Order: sequence, then structure tokens, then C-alpha cells
Amino acid sequence: MDLNVVILAAGKGTRMKSSLPKVLQPLAKKPMLAHVLETCFELAAHKIIVVYGHGGERVRGEITARFPDRNIHWVEQPQQLGTGHAVRQAMDQLETNTRTLVLYGDVPLISEATLSRFLNEVQPGECGIITVKREDPTGYGRVVRDHAGVVREIVEEKDAGKEIRKIEEINTGIMLADSIDLQQWLPTIDNRNAQGEYYLTDLVRIANQHEVPVIGCRVKDPIEVEGVNDKAQLARLERRLQTALAQRLLVQGAILADPQRIDIRGQVQVGQDCYIDINAVFEGHNVLGDNVQIGPNCVIENCRIGANTIIKANCVLENAVIGTDCEVGPYARMRPGTELAQRAKVGNFVETKNIFLGKGSKANHLTYLGDTQTGEKVNIGAGTITCNYDGANKHKTIIGDGAFIGSNSSLVAPVTIGAGATIGAGSTITKPAADNALTLTRAKQVTIEGWQRPKKLDNNKQ
Repeated sequence: MDLNVVILAAGKGTRMKSSLPKVLQPLAKKPMLAHVLETCFELAAHKIIVVYGHGGERVRGEITARFPDRNIHWVEQPQQLGTGHAVRQAMDQLETNTRTLVLYGDVPLISEATLSRFLNEVQPGECGIITVKREDPTGYGRVVRDHAGVVREIVEEKDAGKEIRKIEEINTGIMLADSIDLQQWLPTIDNRNAQGEYYLTDLVRIANQHEVPVIGCRVKDPIEVEGVNDKAQLARLERRLQTALAQRLLVQGAILADPQRIDIRGQVQVGQDCYIDINAVFEGHNVLGDNVQIGPNCVIENCRIGANTIIKANCVLENAVIGTDCEVGPYARMRPGTELAQRAKVGNFVETKNIFLGKGSKANHLTYLGDTQTGEKVNIGAGTITCNYDGANKHKTIIGDGAFIGSNSSLVAPVTIGAGATIGAGSTITKPAADNALTLTRAKQVTIEGWQRPKKLDNNKQ
């Protein structure tokens, strides 16, 4: 049978103390709801329905922008009257001959492996719930089983007596049932309880009344089913997620100076013997070749870094392609469109954007290169800038093989520096510089006798 997924994402999240809707709160710099949706994509769900409410247009807008090619169905829950009421809003979207899995937009770490096991253990014609055992179950609905271990009902804590409150197995809220059963049972749920809400958990009792087996599947890792209600819980899940992501890198063969001090906010693919120092942050999709070294306090976003390259401390790389055997930093900033060929070097306080630095070329310090095409074995001296913007448009600088750019030079684009050319230090170049020649634009040096430096005014005499 095809699988539908209904994700409940209508909550306001008052305890978050935030104007951002609860399900958009970031986990690894990605909305919690996005984590749940990506897991659903892995399950190859036939239809995904998000029940939204508070901040609905913002939720729809951000999620649709993040997944523009995915067919996500949206159903509004104007009033938040409980989980049973929320799922009922989606019933018209479900085909009769399907199964429906209910997930939550604020339970972001549920894994594809756990859900696949759940789907296999609960057969069509059965109802299933995911449970977890807690030493302190305070605040959660208790799972009541009979002597044979069959789930008979779920009792919310506010409605539970003393004996039921002793039960340590709790409901996670994740449920699976045939869609036709949900369509028949949901209208029969009432709100005669301590909170005056329509509980989805009442379906367990109703399923038993209809002699439909209720299968309780206990999750192995409680963190997978932990919901987020405040910033403290969000921070706790962030650390657990980062620990798991760091462990994956270790399994791939990376060396982490401290697995507790790395943040992965996307994907990282590593080759053999990569070394990653403390406080490295990876965003987007990154690929690191064999023996890459990442220094402390670096931010790497959507980059491909070739084998044996060293990224020194405090560098920021964004949408850059770094070749093999390169050196970058410390304190370098590689902006989008930067490409370094084999053995290129970019040193401290160098900023680049939309450039190609040729094989063996180097800009070792205090330089800005923008919209620049550089040949091989070019030496760019300290303080050099390519003046690529005229106030309205960007222009390109082309530097030929073997050129030497003297310190403190300004190359005013559009301009071409010939192969083997030398630019004298302190020059402002506005016209093409010839191959294998010295080009400079210095004024004649003059010494003025008797000149005195300005003196500070004595404010007391004013």
C-alpha cells in the first residue's frame, strides 16, 4: 500500500519566546520541519501533507523555497484544538487504499531507519505507535498494555491515576494506521478530557474497540523522538545532532581535534586522513580530498577542496573550488567564484571573489582580487588590489603567466598584465602592461627642505 505522511506543524511554540514559528526554529541551521520532511523524502512517501497554523504563510513560504521541486500538500488548522483535530484536517487529502504515518514538525531527529523498521513491523490492517521508555515519564502520556503486551490505550498524564502514572513507557505521538480506518475513527473522537482537546491517542482505544491490533514499537534512542518546546531543548538536540554528525566523519576516516567542537550545518564528504581542528563550521555541501587540513576557527561553505591542501586558522571560504596542494590563510576570505589551481597560495588578510588563481601562483598577504584571471606562477605583492568596480559595473583583470605585481599596486580594470611583466611597487595601472617589461607609474621623488609636520593644537589656549 502507498504511504501518506501527515506532519503536524501548527503549534505556536509560546515557550520559544520567538517571533519565528516553532517549526522554523533552526537545528544545524535548518528548520526543524525541514529535517522531518527530508526524512519523509527518504521514505519515498506517496503524499506528504503538512498541517500548518501559526505563522502559516511564513512556514509555507520558507519550506516551499527550500524544496521547490517537492510536491508538498498544505492544510490549514485555523484553531489548535488538539492532535486528533489536526490530523482530521488532512483526511480529505488521503486516498482510501493507503496507509498514513503521523509525524511532528517539532520532533526533528526521527530517523529513516527507525521509521522503516516501524513500517515493516506494523502490517496493513493494523495500527501502530512508537513508544519510548523514560526513567522520568512526567508530563507524557502513558502506554497501557495488557498482560500479553498488547497496547490497550494511551492515557494522558492529566487524566491518569496514581498507578498509571507509575508506567515508564510513554507515547511519542508517532502513529501509523490504514487511511480508511482514520477516516472512520477520527470523527468519533471527543474532547471530554482535562484539556478539552481532541486527542489523537484516543485512536488506540478506538482501534481496540474495532478489534484492530495495536502494535507498540519501542524506539532504541530516545533522542530520536524528543520534541522541542523551548530554546533549552533545541540547544540539547543541536549538541546531540552535532555529536552524531561528528561521529559519521570519524567513521569516514577524518581526524577531529575535538569531536565536541565542530559544527556541521549541511553535508561534509571527506577523503582519507583529513584533519579538522577545533571550532570548524561547515555549511551547505562540502567535499574534502585526501589529507586536507582545516585549521581552527574556519568557516567552510559549499566548497570543494583538493587533496593535500592546507586551510590555515580563521579562514572563511564560500562557494570556492580549491585545487590540490594549495595553501590558504591564515585569515583569508575566499568569496563565491574563487578557484585556485594546483599549488596556488593565498595568505593572510587576502580577499578574493570571482577569480582564478593559476597553478603555482601566490598572493601571500594584504590583497584584494576580484574578477581576475591569473596565469601560472604569478607573484602578487602585498597591498595589491584589482579595482574591478567602477561604481556601476564590474570589469575584469587578466594577468599573464609569470607576471610579478609589486607591492601596493592598483590594477584598474578592465586591464591586462602581460606574461612575464613586472609592475613596479606603488603603481596604478590603467593601461595594458607589456609582456616581459617593467611598467610603473611613480611620480619623481622629491625632498622638501625645512618642511615641518603639523602640530597638535593646544586646546587650553582656544
